[in-house]
Amino acid sequence: MILLDTDVLIDVALDRAPHADASAGLVELLERRSRMAFVSWHTLSNLYYLTRPLRGPEAATAFLERLTRFALVAPGDTEAFRFAASLEMPDLEDAMQVAAAWSCGARFIATRNTRDFRKSPIPARTPAQLLKELS
Repeated sequence: MILLDTDVLIDVALDRAPHADASAGLVELLERRSRMAFVSWHTLSNLYYLTRPLRGPEAATAFLERLTRFALVAPGDTEAFRFAASLEMPDLEDAMQVAAAWSCGARFIATRNTRDFRKSPIPARTPAQLLKELS
């Protein structure tokens, strides 16, 4: 099971070069594998906020709806937030991604920002690394 970090999904939603190819490849692979992809609750709102100005509200919502057809939303609650706050990570949002991965039992976090996840108890891999490992 893999938690998709916001940056990977933004690359796909906005077709951001040079990262979009690997991110889209990973998302497409996970779309074909049942119950393997997860996103955090806050990723959905962040994605909408970041894609709406460039794609419009209808397209931003449609992207999220397509995403949640195959990617399950990781549970989030007070305990998960407290776990995130207890992690010694430089960015609270990244720690919240770790907590989401923890709450759904993910083995990896897919992100381009592996450096900020060095202290994560759940390993972070780039989309390209995960594509290699899963293929």
